[in-house]
Amino acid sequence: MPARRPVLLFATLLAAAVAIGPALARDKKKEQEKDEHAHRFGIVGHRAAEGGEAALKAVLDNAKDDDLAFLVVTGIKGPDESCGDRLYQKRRNLFDKARRPVILSLTGNDWTGCRNSAGRTNAIERLHRLRELFYGEPSSLGKEKLPVTRLSSSPRFRSYAENAHWQVGNVMYATINLPAANNHYLPAAGRNSEYEDRLVANRFWLNRLFAIAKQDKVDAVVLFAEGNMQPLLQPANGLRALLQRAPSGHDGFAEARRQVQLRAAKFNGQVLVIDSAGLPKDAQPAIEWRGNLGHLSVGAHAVEVRVAGTGKNVFRLGEAVR
Repeated sequence: MPARRPVLLFATLLAAAVAIGPALARDKKKEQEKDEHAHRFGIVGHRAAEGGEAALKAVLDNAKDDDLAFLVVTGIKGPDESCGDRLYQKRRNLFDKARRPVILSLTGNDWTGCRNSAGRTNAIERLHRLRELFYGEPSSLGKEKLPVTRLSSSPRFRSYAENAHWQVGNVMYATINLPAANNHYLPAAGRNSEYEDRLVANRFWLNRLFAIAKQDKVDAVVLFAEGNMQPLLQPANGLRALLQRAPSGHDGFAEARRQVQLRAAKFNGQVLVIDSAGLPKDAQPAIEWRGNLGHLSVGAHAVEVRVAGTGKNVFRLGEAVR
């Protein structure tokens, strides 16, 4: 009887090894997939507004790291620069020379304040021209192209080419046109056709993005815009709502904020909203979270975001993109 003990022990160890082997293989596979999905991207705030073309060129020249998946640049010009085709084309040529893929996120400086020689607004005409010059291809700007899908691929919203989405690893990224000055809502009666039409387009866009994110089972969704929709702002309820003062004006971001909050609440992964809202003096960009919904304002900074392959904590700030 004692002679059988080594045989029984060997059999037990062999059975354990057979059971543990596949589990270890699965863990190794998950680690490999995690490493494959990990990446970094850069976001450039209002550099053009701060320093014009020289500031843009400097940050593009420095963003040469091959490991940088893409660079999102907020705006092409400052408020005092021309709205003419000549300047628009110069900035397009500048982006085309960038080594890394460049995604352009429009700002209000690029179009909302533009006026013609008679002093009348020509914001809508300039917006259409920007769409022609910067968003005519199904790819990013820059020498190395990143495929993107544009809202203009939907026949009903053929004009809205600036809204685009793309995927790196297991994260969906998207731009949405929300200019900083209250989303270009104009208080004067009868002047908000552009705002109202874009509101409909953006509503469709956000619904589509989260439907695709659910279908593709991505780990996270990142939205880029100029204006701060205050995604973490909680609506007043109950007694607080009754005691709240009447709003002083129309909130041009209310619809987008409500929709993002509702969609994020039903999404299994993280949702990060990134804008170029100004920061307090000496403050540095930081991600603030409420549940799975995060918010990052970068101001005029250029920052790097590191993205983990998988997991609950997908995003963390890296070094500055000088």
